[in-house]
Amino acid sequence: MKLLIRAPFIESERKRLEAYFDEIVYDPWTTTGERYYEDEMLEVLKKEQPDALITELDRVTEKVLNGYDKLIFIGDCRANPANIDVEACKKANIPVLCTPARNAQAVAEMLSGLLVSYMRNLVPAVQWIKDGKWVEGTTPYYTWMGNELCGKKVGFVGFGAVGKHAAKILEAYGCEISFYDPFVDFVKDSYKKCELEEIFKNSDIVSIHLPVLDSTKGMINADLFAKMKETAIFVNTARSAVVDEPALMEVLRNKKIRGAILDVLEVEPPTEEALEIARLDNVLLTPHICGATYEVTDHQSRILADRIDAWMKENK
Repeated sequence: MKLLIRAPFIESERKRLEAYFDEIVYDPWTTTGERYYEDEMLEVLKKEQPDALITELDRVTEKVLNGYDKLIFIGDCRANPANIDVEACKKANIPVLCTPARNAQAVAEMLSGLLVSYMRNLVPAVQWIKDGKWVEGTTPYYTWMGNELCGKKVGFVGFGAVGKHAAKILEAYGCEISFYDPFVDFVKDSYKKCELEEIFKNSDIVSIHLPVLDSTKGMINADLFAKMKETAIFVNTARSAVVDEPALMEVLRNKKIRGAILDVLEVEPPTEEALEIARLDNVLLTPHICGATYEVTDHQSRILADRIDAWMKENK
């Protein structure tokens, strides 16, 4: 059998899969720089003729599956297979094996770092020095005085693997943790489950950790932003589609909240118009890199190899 790997996958785990595949073609998007959409994906499958596929960004749609019907499974190096038409896979009886929590630690660590950077004014303070503006010894103390995380109320919207990892880190700073998640009833006594409106009304920091579903698209809207404290910070390191971006832009531009930390935008890479939000002085924007660590490749490789190993043993 033949396996086509279109995602970063460490060598040791590729070797593990040699127990099941006579040939493994390793062609990760990180090497080629190419993300295959529907037609390109179908063309590649027809050319390579694999029995199984591991991907991360490539689009696998009903058209792809109808045009190529030889896959026994699809491995997706994502926690949520947003690039795969899961319903079409079910109809074709093709299991989709994912990698839950692969980047939970990476995103959680980045979130805490971004919060410290924002609240302590690290980015503008560093630029201020580079611009040669430190001309008096005591000026930085008054110019860039910030806030501590300790004692702040952090509300998580969505409390899956990333939220739980981030809560553990922020609790160590002395933050009070609350969460909204209809699928999570209890985590620990020190975490308070709340209604969505309560999270936005009471939190000093609101952090979004939602997948993109029909029920979550545009879920974070103007009504919720209106409930936030003027001193509150809005954070989205999840998906842009769950947020009404024009509504967020409005409250940021009018200083209705303290500001926002964003790792995702509706348009990526951003157009000149989309960059308007990044240029606001109360926004810290990073280029969708919260989950970008070398360790994530290790994690996803091991998680998926374990799941493939188990599936192959069950389906000999």
